[in-house]
Amino acid sequence: MLAADSRKLEKKIGYEFKDKALLCQALTHSSFSNEQKINKYHNYERLEFLGDAVLELASSRFFFVNYPDMSEGEMTRRRSSTVCEPALAFCAKDLNLGAYILLGKGEEATGGRGRDSIISDVMEAIIGAIYLDSGFERAEKFIMDFILSDLENKQLFYDSKSILQERVQKTGGVVHYELVEETGPEHDKQFVVRALINNRAVSTGIGRSKKAAEQQAAYEVLLKEEK
Repeated sequence: MLAADSRKLEKKIGYEFKDKALLCQALTHSSFSNEQKINKYHNYERLEFLGDAVLELASSRFFFVNYPDMSEGEMTRRRSSTVCEPALAFCAKDLNLGAYILLGKGEEATGGRGRDSIISDVMEAIIGAIYLDSGFERAEKFIMDFILSDLENKQLFYDSKSILQERVQKTGGVVHYELVEETGPEHDKQFVVRALINNRAVSTGIGRSKKAAEQQAAYEVLLKEEK
């Protein structure tokens, strides 16, 4: 990883690593370390394991402290939807994190840089790296700034399909999704999906999977209602 890229990302996240090797490791996919014949553990997987635990603790504390009347079951549900793969990928895309990941040529060619499973893992790896570099408090600040910030609007996106379903059902309506178009090679497909309420088209969503496109379509409907 180029030093200039490292500094650019550090500026973006508002944190400068004392140990630059930790940031490099957090951004290194196993395909790159294998290709470069680097130590097999010198990729983000171990840091992701650690970051996942730090994220769970920080998000649990956030809901416990900020929502004193929320039940254990509701806190669990809210935490799960906030730190799930699509939610973390959504936050990672806000940081354009995919642009900084070190990938092997094969993974690069198959669209790995934009894959939710990879960029969400890197998000957790960065949390783990910050934790090792500066401790829990600083890792928690990163989580607050980039994952638990503006939660109301993010929650609308994370839960868009279920929220829309509940709203439509209250009026006796039915919502369903229709695949309009599927383009691109097998490893890098793009799906266009239309949301229909009572068989009337109300919005369109685009995503790298049908599920992501459906979520985007539902989100567009909710945004219109919020205006």
